[in-house]
Amino acid sequence: MILKSISLFASAFLFVLAIPAQAQWVGDDPVWKESDVPSPPAFDVGKLLTFEVSSASSLAYGVDPATISITQTDGVVRYVIVALSASGASNTMYEGIRCSTGEFKTYARYSADGRWIPVSSAEWRTMFGNMPSKHALRFAKAGACDHTTPVSSVKELVNQLKNSNSRTSQ
Repeated sequence: MILKSISLFASAFLFVLAIPAQAQWVGDDPVWKESDVPSPPAFDVGKLLTFEVSSASSLAYGVDPATISITQTDGVVRYVIVALSASGASNTMYEGIRCSTGEFKTYARYSADGRWIPVSSAEWRTMFGNMPSKHALRFAKAGACDHTTPVSSVKELVNQLKNSNSRTSQ
């Protein structure tokens, strides 16, 4: 009986400890405020650091390291990501990741005529949802996030992207 009581207490205690960790990924910090979002930066497709999103995908994904920024005031990692098909077609987006909540936002898309088109009603979306592309989640895992915090520097992120281990899918 004592062993059963200890087991129940331990289970309840571990459950209570797990709530704050889960809340970081699901809940919102009521005082968090996104800083002013800079305009989309210029990018160079020839300088992309690629990473694998899915072995089943025919698209190659890459980020120009010159476009990566980490805003300390709001903890958002912003970047330009390019999805390239084997035929040469591309889809380019200016996005941000909130590591603390596991969310990403697309701020703008690059048009075929060479200009950025802001996304109307851009909203934070979970990286863990059922979406056709998991590029934001893979970028976070490839080095943009250190668990629930942004990587410490752009230099560290670039080094992780250059590391061949970060190019494998998980």
